[in-house]
Amino acid sequence: MSQGHERLMRLALEEAAKGGAEGNPAVGSVIAREGVVVARGRNLVASTLDPTAHAETVALREAARALRQVEFPGCTLYTSFEPCPMCCGAIMASGITALVMGARHDPGDSRWGPYTVEKLLELARWGDRLRVVTGILPRECLAIRREWEARNTRNR
Repeated sequence: MSQGHERLMRLALEEAAKGGAEGNPAVGSVIAREGVVVARGRNLVASTLDPTAHAETVALREAARALRQVEFPGCTLYTSFEPCPMCCGAIMASGITALVMGARHDPGDSRWGPYTVEKLLELARWGDRLRVVTGILPRECLAIRREWEARNTRNR
């Protein structure tokens, strides 16, 4: 495992913790270029009442502001949880070069069915344009998500 991937995923986990503490699903993202963070994002759906404010889209918006552009070749997006189809489309549209994921959806328990990022990339014939790296701190990423789910399921 790359030390750089682990360091940047830990920053995404910090964002996930912040989002969870604010009442949002505990997912965090970081965008980096050559190992330098250019943007951070956390899920803000519940706190902003914006169904598109997922960690990845928030990070993409922040990167656009920081870099003053809307395409991010040479950038890597780190996310603590596998991006949904909407976020994967936004990542593709932004020209991100690499996607690094922590935890993944359980295909048997996902609202998206058997969806995976790789399947969407294959369907779109996009596999050669976005490098996908998996398995970076998956236990830690899944634990923060499950802790948030347990707290919020009890309160319903």
